[in-house]
Amino acid sequence: MKLNCAVLTISDTRTLKDDKSGAWLEENITSAGHFVGHRNIVRDDIYAIRALLSVWIADENVQAIITTGGTGFTGRDSTPEAVKVLFDKEIEGFGELFRQISYDEIGSSTIQSRAIGGLANATLIFCLPGSTNAVQTGWEKILQNQLDIKFKPCNFVELLPRFNEK
Repeated sequence: MKLNCAVLTISDTRTLKDDKSGAWLEENITSAGHFVGHRNIVRDDIYAIRALLSVWIADENVQAIITTGGTGFTGRDSTPEAVKVLFDKEIEGFGELFRQISYDEIGSSTIQSRAIGGLANATLIFCLPGSTNAVQTGWEKILQNQLDIKFKPCNFVELLPRFNEK
């Protein structure tokens, strides 16, 4: 099953021309057989992030959103604060697993990662750090499998119809 995805880079400095992480995500999502219907960059501002994500969450054609950037501890990093309030359900295991895997790559520095995942209006949302290495880790070691209907014993794609049940 092919998913309709959206990619959002959260940065005060990147443009589509020099956004390596967003470009890498778009290329790999497409290579996995999915569609990237939206790709955008938004400044690291809680309300700007929420505004754009809310549009995509309300779009019944968007099934998964992956963001990159704004998950650290610097003054402007505000992705978790912007996104968590939009979740109907948080996927706690996503951030936990990302940090566990990341520990093998960058050691205790992974404690500064605030990667999160959740569900909003039957739309999967995953927020990754901004570095291309972190995006590769998140995609290759977690999301690629969880967004593949053939991955067993379970994956998020097989649950998509049930997300709409009330």
